[in-house]
Amino acid sequence: MTAQKQEGQGLKQQPAATSGRKPWIKKSPVEVFLEQIGKQEQRVAEMEKDLNREKGELQKLLKAKLVLEGK
Repeated sequence: MTAQKQEGQGLKQQPAATSGRKPWIKKSPVEVFLEQIGKQEQRVAEMEKDLNREKGELQKLLKAKLVLEGK
C-alpha cells in the first residue's frame, strides 16, 4: 500500500510540460469566428448524413407498409 502511495506522489511532482497539454496560444477574434464556422459546418454535414440515412430507413418501412396493406 505504501509503495502505491509513493508512486502516486511521484506523478504529481512532474513538470506540466510533460503532461501532454499543448501551450495556450491566444487567437484573434477572426480566428475564433472562423473556427466556429468550421465546427458548425461539420455538425451540419454530420446531421445531413444522419438525416439521409433516416430517410432511407423510412422509405424501406413505407415500402413494407405498402406490401402489408396490399395483402
